[in-house]
Amino acid sequence: MVRGLTYLLLFQLCGELISGFLDLPIPGNVMGMGLLLIGLMSGWVDVKWLEDAVEVLLSNMALFFVPAGVGVMVYSDLIAAAWLPIAVATIISTFVVMAVTGVLAQKLENREQRDVD
Repeated sequence: MVRGLTYLLLFQLCGELISGFLDLPIPGNVMGMGLLLIGLMSGWVDVKWLEDAVEVLLSNMALFFVPAGVGVMVYSDLIAAAWLPIAVATIISTFVVMAVTGVLAQKLENREQRDVD
């Protein structure tokens, strides 16, 4: 588990350093996830090395939502003032994500069907 957490934190650190050094508008943690994806796809990082750490993090995922919930409570006056744009953006983005997911799932299923035939 220590090995997995070390890898996850190292990739996050590398992402933070790259994002900060190059002054990119991409957050460092997102950059780190991209680097981790590249490492996993290229075979530099084995999934088995991360499994234990990921299981622990996923089993405690609810704890990671506490800061966001506190933020909503702290800024409730701002949210109340801008509730309509927030609601519209939430509804529209939900439907866009559902549509993109559906189209992508259909394309992947069609590709799988062609590969089987």
